[in-house]
Amino acid sequence: MDDEERESPPGVASDRPGQQHLSPDEDSEGDASRQETLNDDEPALPPDLEWLEELSEEDDADGDRDVEVAADSGKKRTCAATARMFKLRRNLDQLDCFYQQKEHDMLKAREELKLCRQNIESLVEHRDNLEEEIERQKAADNSVAVIRLRGQHKHLCQKLQSEEELEGHINTELKQQELELCEMEVELGRLSPLRQEVQKEVRLFQVLKAQKAATRLQQERTANQNQQLKMQHLREKQAAMLMKDETEYQKKIEAGQASRKIAAKHLKQTIKRMHQQEAEKEQRNREFLEKRIQAVQSLKSNIAATQGRLRVQQSRAKANAQKKEQQQRQLRESLQAQGINSIKHIYQQKQLEETKRKQEEFTEKQKSKRVEIVAKILQEEQQVKSRKRHQAGVPKPLTTDRFPSLGKAGEKLLYYLDPHPPSASEERPMILREVSDISSSLSNSSDVEDLEETILPEGDHQNLAESLAEPEFSGLWDQNCKLQKPQNEKAMLVQTEVKQKEPAMASENLNRTAKKVHGKELKGPPFISKPEVILFKDFEVGKTYKKKIVLTNISYITNNCKLLGVSTQLKDFISLNFEPPGSLSSGMSCEMQAVFQPMINEDLEGEVQFASAVGPFSVPVRCTIKKCDLEVDSQFIDFGLHVVGQTISRTVILTNKGALATHFSLDTSTFLSPETSQIQMPSLVSANTCQEISSQNITSASASMATAELQQKQDSQELSEAMQHEQPVSEASPPGPEDTPEACVSTDVQMHESHSDSGDISLGNIREGEIGAFESIKLEVVFTPTIPGEAKLDFHIKFSDLTSKPIPVQVRAVALSVPVWVVQPSIDLKICMFDCLYQDSIMVQSRASTALKLTFEVCPEMRKHMEILPKTGFIQAQSSFNAQLKFLPRCSLFKDAKKFFDKDTGVLEVPMTVQVAGQVKPVHFTVQAVVTSSDLQFDRTEVDFGYCSIYQSVKSSVRLTNLSLLPQDFGFLGVPEFIEVQPNDGFGTLLPQETLEIDLIFSVNKAKEYSFQLNCKSGINRDFLLSCRAVGVCPPLELSHSLVQFGATAVGDHSTAILCLINHQTKHNQSRQQTPPVVKDTMTPVAPRLFSFSPPKDSDISITPSTGSLLPGERCLVQVTFRPRLLDQEIKEEALRLLDRAKLLREKELEWSKQAEQETKKEVPVKISRGKKVPVLSDEPKTDQLAESPNPADIQPGSEQYEEARASLLYSFTQRYSKYTVPCFVSDANPPEEDQQEQPAWSPFNTLYLKLQCPAVQPPLVVISDHGQNIIDFYQVAVGEKVIKKVTVQNISKEPLDLGSSLLDIHGAFCLLNPLRCIRPGQRHTLSMAFSPHLEKKYCETLEVRSQKMTLRMTLCGEGVVPAVTTSHSGDLLDFGYVLEKDSTSQVLKLQNSSAVAVGFRVQMASLSPSRPQCGADRVPFLLGSYTDSKVQPTVGTQNYSGLSVFSVVPIEGSIAPGQSQNITVTFQPDHPSVYYSDRLTIELMNKSKVCVMDLKGAASSHNMYLYGGDLLTVPIESLLPPMITSQPQLTAESAVIEKPTIPVLVTLRASYNAGTITPAVRMLQVGCIRSTQPSKKSSEFLWDNVASLQQQGFSVEPSKGTVEPGHKRTITVTWTPPSGYKPYEVVQTCVPVTLKGDETNVYRVTLMALVSTTAD
Repeated sequence: MDDEERESPPGVASDRPGQQHLSPDEDSEGDASRQETLNDDEPALPPDLEWLEELSEEDDADGDRDVEVAADSGKKRTCAATARMFKLRRNLDQLDCFYQQKEHDMLKAREELKLCRQNIESLVEHRDNLEEEIERQKAADNSVAVIRLRGQHKHLCQKLQSEEELEGHINTELKQQELELCEMEVELGRLSPLRQEVQKEVRLFQVLKAQKAATRLQQERTANQNQQLKMQHLREKQAAMLMKDETEYQKKIEAGQASRKIAAKHLKQTIKRMHQQEAEKEQRNREFLEKRIQAVQSLKSNIAATQGRLRVQQSRAKANAQKKEQQQRQLRESLQAQGINSIKHIYQQKQLEETKRKQEEFTEKQKSKRVEIVAKILQEEQQVKSRKRHQAGVPKPLTTDRFPSLGKAGEKLLYYLDPHPPSASEERPMILREVSDISSSLSNSSDVEDLEETILPEGDHQNLAESLAEPEFSGLWDQNCKLQKPQNEKAMLVQTEVKQKEPAMASENLNRTAKKVHGKELKGPPFISKPEVILFKDFEVGKTYKKKIVLTNISYITNNCKLLGVSTQLKDFISLNFEPPGSLSSGMSCEMQAVFQPMINEDLEGEVQFASAVGPFSVPVRCTIKKCDLEVDSQFIDFGLHVVGQTISRTVILTNKGALATHFSLDTSTFLSPETSQIQMPSLVSANTCQEISSQNITSASASMATAELQQKQDSQELSEAMQHEQPVSEASPPGPEDTPEACVSTDVQMHESHSDSGDISLGNIREGEIGAFESIKLEVVFTPTIPGEAKLDFHIKFSDLTSKPIPVQVRAVALSVPVWVVQPSIDLKICMFDCLYQDSIMVQSRASTALKLTFEVCPEMRKHMEILPKTGFIQAQSSFNAQLKFLPRCSLFKDAKKFFDKDTGVLEVPMTVQVAGQVKPVHFTVQAVVTSSDLQFDRTEVDFGYCSIYQSVKSSVRLTNLSLLPQDFGFLGVPEFIEVQPNDGFGTLLPQETLEIDLIFSVNKAKEYSFQLNCKSGINRDFLLSCRAVGVCPPLELSHSLVQFGATAVGDHSTAILCLINHQTKHNQSRQQTPPVVKDTMTPVAPRLFSFSPPKDSDISITPSTGSLLPGERCLVQVTFRPRLLDQEIKEEALRLLDRAKLLREKELEWSKQAEQETKKEVPVKISRGKKVPVLSDEPKTDQLAESPNPADIQPGSEQYEEARASLLYSFTQRYSKYTVPCFVSDANPPEEDQQEQPAWSPFNTLYLKLQCPAVQPPLVVISDHGQNIIDFYQVAVGEKVIKKVTVQNISKEPLDLGSSLLDIHGAFCLLNPLRCIRPGQRHTLSMAFSPHLEKKYCETLEVRSQKMTLRMTLCGEGVVPAVTTSHSGDLLDFGYVLEKDSTSQVLKLQNSSAVAVGFRVQMASLSPSRPQCGADRVPFLLGSYTDSKVQPTVGTQNYSGLSVFSVVPIEGSIAPGQSQNITVTFQPDHPSVYYSDRLTIELMNKSKVCVMDLKGAASSHNMYLYGGDLLTVPIESLLPPMITSQPQLTAESAVIEKPTIPVLVTLRASYNAGTITPAVRMLQVGCIRSTQPSKKSSEFLWDNVASLQQQGFSVEPSKGTVEPGHKRTITVTWTPPSGYKPYEVVQTCVPVTLKGDETNVYRVTLMALVSTTAD
């Protein structure tokens, strides 16, 4: 068979070139060659056999045990043999696979050949059939079918040919594959021995491998046992350490509790003491307040008393002024009566009084001044006596007292300079200073020969006088002392006059021009003095100084010299002894002695004036006080270059060249202000120094008042010390400038140790002290360099003397460092955690020229925690050396290094030392770190969620605290699916010492018990566990939503949410429902469940329905409404705040008004009239008006204060966010049937919770009318009436609002009259709403004013009431009767309102009705109809000609209060005679209901008598135009009476005939007399004429004549009885005149017509 060629696997026999062919004959020969081939291929194993090398290595590592196993097997296996085995097995396997593949291909080819032959047979059969068919069609001569069949035959032959070709090809391939398969079988047979050998080696290899696996398993077990032993040992060690830590922790807790107890004890004591202090402070404040109240009360009483006195004084002054004015008036009148000019006389009198008054005032001033002078003199004598007593131990000078007045003059001068006399307490310091002045005298003048100083006390005038030279002649001072006092005042006056004249004379003499003598011009003064200037230098007050002056004539002629005097400012202090020398030739001289006795401590300048023959000249005089002249030898000190560690000092010499001692101090501040330049004197000094300072302070007291006050305080301290050390004071001279400065510095001066030096430069021990006159002091400056670099120090030498400026001194120095130093002297490791390794490098630098040995030393306390490597090293010349610092802080750091580590703050500061060979001073550096813990701490160790519903999530919060000073990352890992950790899903970063509140949200999905642990892992891979437990329950009811988030709802608006409460419980799932372990025993039956929502009290939440019952499988809709509102307490507090603010404003207004009244009182004097009392102004009524702040309970809702506070809160409202959790309690079952009133059992496991988030915001639209009330109450309104109310709303938001409204009931009583529009921020809009009730009932509707942000709801309410109004006139006709024309009469109708509301009414007249037909259209029916019937009359009758209404009504409209009445006056006022005046009066209410409708009727006559009652003869409607009046001739009165026409009257009488009986006819006529406003004297009578003739025809008139009183009327009865002989249907007619006599006589022609009627009308 031909097989298809395929690739043979490597190592398989093949005829192709390049393939190896194996045969059984060559097997023996190929063993050696294969062995060699395998040995050659051993180094290069294929990749898939690399594990053999590992196996051989393991064989080598196993040792002798593996060798013994191999020896037992009888062969020693090598790696090459093993590789050969696996390679042969692989080749054999591949050969087997190749053989199977060939066999499969052969079988497949056979199947294809079989199938192909079947196809050929079918095609041959089909071809034969087709040929037979063609023959039949040919026989049938069907050409078309033949052509078709031939085409099919051709196609079938082609297909058969291709199938035969395919069969030949498949047959060839099959033969080839059978051949190859045979070859493979031969090859497999040849390799069968080799296969057996390979199988044997494989079995041997598996045995060896199993033995090695057993050995390795035994080793692993041994290692595992050892590891378990180690772990057990480690656990025991950890347990021991944990026990030890617990013991230490317990000890710490006990120690902490003990310390807490002690601290609590001390805290209690401290709190008690604080409370006592507060109580004492409160008591003191109360006492102080009471004192202030008493002071205020006393002040008020004093003010009231003062006001009373002022009023009395003002009244007296006014009375005196009036009296004086009256006297002047009387005087003026008397003078005018005498003929004297009163004005001139009064003016002269006033001038005289004014002069007299001035004289009296001058006299009084003189007396007061005399008294003052005498008092001063007496005081001075007392001072002199006291000084003498204190100076008893002082030796008296030899001189005698000759000039006592000079001392007194000096005393007076000092006395006048001080406006206040010295007190007794100040006398003793003054006396002590004088004693010290005596003991310390100074003689430091250059002219010692000419100056003789005598030291005298200031107050001892006798010693002062003895020290002066005796005068040439005696003066007044030698007389009796008694004569001096009376002449003292005159002498002082004369002296002042001389002092004023002398300067003028001296100036005139000195201003003379130079003169020529003997033809030579003399320039300069004619005399010169030696000295040229009379100088008294460094004088002291109270001492006497003498100076001799020599005057030499330098002019060219013989001249004389005359003393004119001294300058004005020197007269009180300098006296001159000068004897006139007479004529002096040129070059001659004379002497003069000047004695200077200073009284004041000031510099004085002046001159001594002389006169000579040539002209005046003068000698200048200059007197200077003691002053300080201070200087230093150098203001700049340069130390130069010095190495660190040396000490160098320099000296600065401070020299005082002046005569005044002062106190100095060294100040290193860079800025000197004038305040700091004044140095306060030390308080503790020795006795001698105190005296010197006090005397110097006295001399400079006049320079500055501030310094004087300071010195007085110091003198008071010094006096107490000096009085204790009183001793005789002897004269001593001050030390000279050559004395040592140390002797001058007081040892009692306190040194200012707090003085700060700059850098390494410091000042010496002497930093302040006293420097005397002409002394020098050495000040030391020390330079001790510690840090390399330039050092600077600038300091000032300040002095207590105000005139001496501070002296600046600059000090400069440069320090050089040691050869070896640490580059970073302070190594800061920042913040480190315990048990963490930190490293840093230490760099040491050397500037030396040789190598040096370094040794790093760590203190013993830190050797467990810190290490430096290497410990010893050599640093080369001019190079650096690096060492490694390792820091691993242990938890025992505080115990090991207490002095370096602060446990409270965690700060570690370790001093380190580097010892350098050959260098005495070691190199120091510091390692700093802040060591902190890495702990994260929960506030509790276990979280119990309790019983949790499967429909709810339970949140529990724990606080996680970072106890470290470094931020730490944390995360909760491995969190169960039923719990959620927030925020940020349990991951975050904690800042140092930060505490984060973490929410654990437990959402149970099954009803069972839960117990688990949460693992919180820190950033450094530390675990912190938190235990949690909970119990899951399944309540029978379920809420569709457990969280409701309302939108931002404005105050006054509401938001609504709809929920579903579902009862999923059925009979089937009741048994499968899981219950908590607590309630497993009690299974509740399937029954309706009661539920009850319990919203918080006084909250903005309402739930509908709040309670109910649900059957199994039933659901209920629950509506939750959020209505934000302002709390009642908040409104009341705001009302109190507004009241307090208004009270403060009123108080301020009262204060301002009081101030304004006081200012007006000051500006305008109060004029009080005599005999009138002035009202006392007090603040009590005003203060009483300020009501105290009411209690919040007193502010009732609906009051004005309440509504104002509510509006204020609305305007200032920002936002409010509230959260509510509303529980829904679910019962276990219905109450028992026996007692339905019993409460059902409520289980806490079934409780549902509804969480509500309610944000409230400021309403953009508010009602501002009616105090912001949203309820618009129309109260009671009559049915049919309309009441309109207006409501104003305002936009208080920052955006415009488009307003819209809801629809009101179109058939209801309320209506919105105006449209709504868009209002801008701050704008207002008014809504007009009407209420018109139709029925008697209460109405209530809600109007919603809608905008983009809120809906403002207004409640409209009102009540419809049916009005009940009655009238006093019951009939339908109101007849006014007859009235004279152009006269009027009135009638009153009374309307009574018996309803509970005010009722409005309106009166309508038919004549004024707009619906009345115009132009007489209503009169047409009357004009066309019959007028025989008198009852037919139009509604509106005759009207006035003037156009005014005949009938007028007052008032036309109005309102009647509930229970009240209203009078309506109807007035009838015609303007022409007529009997057809009529109108219709209609009174209707505002609801169109009519109270009454009545006809008004009246008649007018031109005369006061009238007759009426007959039949209608004319049309009842007349024209409004008056009748035309034609011109007629004048008639006499008689003719007028005779010719006056009669007035016709028709009376128809109808007798009735019935059943043979005739009933007489009766008619009534009325005769009346109109009451007129003008009384008439004539009586009104009426008379029927021809009464007898009437009786014949059956007529009878009763009465036929009579009188009628004004305002009355009489009835005349006319009766007709048919006479005998009357014929039926006959009309009886007669005419009879009736005369009426009133103001005029009128005749009525009455026509009587009678007939008998058979029909009843």
